[in-house]
Amino acid sequence: MQKIYVAGHRGMVGGAILRQLQARQTAGEALDLITRTHSELDLTDQAAVRDFMAMETPDVVILAAARVGGIHANNTYPADFIYENLMIECNVIHQAFGAGVQRLLQLGSSCIYPRAVPQPMREDALLTGVLEPTNEPYAVAKIAGIKLCESYNRQHGVDYRSVMPTNLYGPGDNFHPENSHVLPALIRRFHEAAHSGAEEVVIWGTGTPRREFLHVDDMAEASLFVLDLPADTYAANTDPMLSHINVGTGSDIAILELAQMVAKITGFTGRITTDPDKPDGTPRKLMDVGRLAGMGWRAQIPLQQGVTETYQWFLDNQDRFRG
Repeated sequence: MQKIYVAGHRGMVGGAILRQLQARQTAGEALDLITRTHSELDLTDQAAVRDFMAMETPDVVILAAARVGGIHANNTYPADFIYENLMIECNVIHQAFGAGVQRLLQLGSSCIYPRAVPQPMREDALLTGVLEPTNEPYAVAKIAGIKLCESYNRQHGVDYRSVMPTNLYGPGDNFHPENSHVLPALIRRFHEAAHSGAEEVVIWGTGTPRREFLHVDDMAEASLFVLDLPADTYAANTDPMLSHINVGTGSDIAILELAQMVAKITGFTGRITTDPDKPDGTPRKLMDVGRLAGMGWRAQIPLQQGVTETYQWFLDNQDRFRG
């Protein structure tokens, strides 16, 4: 029986990973899945995490817990973003090691890469330039998570891996009107505009930045794929001091084009205008996914299909997003 602790199982990514692990259980795999809610275990509390790890002694830890948000949230709460994410990573990774955990997978973000970096972004672009100012505190924390894993591997001989997803979306996303990422924010705004009969929807920025979007179910599958790789395969495709792996689709879309897609899916027929006075963020963020593709994994869910399914999930769960 393999004991797996999924940190952040109530989040969008952690929930998707948990669903896939539960499907493995149903298929007959001997797994003991461990979870804790935030009220049961505050991952920023070092002593609490130490006691939890010592009590549960998991075989594998999947670190999907994080403080996340869009441009507005990152600009408004930079101290919260850097502090909470650093504390979560330090506590979970260090206390997992202290409890004898040999295998760990931590999830990061594509924002680790410099603002002005060749596209698509390769793993070796890390730490080669200045970060995007709107999410620098979060990015610094996520870079620290990679280096924590690499440092424990180098010093202690454990097998701690990191995957860096592009922009994620799907069931369980945050549709808050101010603190969500761009795609769920657009889904909610266009849905409300369509149902109120609004004539216009204004989107932040110029609409020209290009973004890559990966369905969370694809991300969960990729995470478990990387976790399950034999140690020699993982080592052959990474480097001790450059060990993270990009996860994405390999294609991107302009924000204005995305808005037009969301408008059509939600039934909005009015005007779409841009607000150039609002920040655009990084001009383009496209992942080079050659490393992961070379090991045998590619995303399967097309964007149009994924957004349509995500909108249906939003409709089915509207009560939790009111107010």
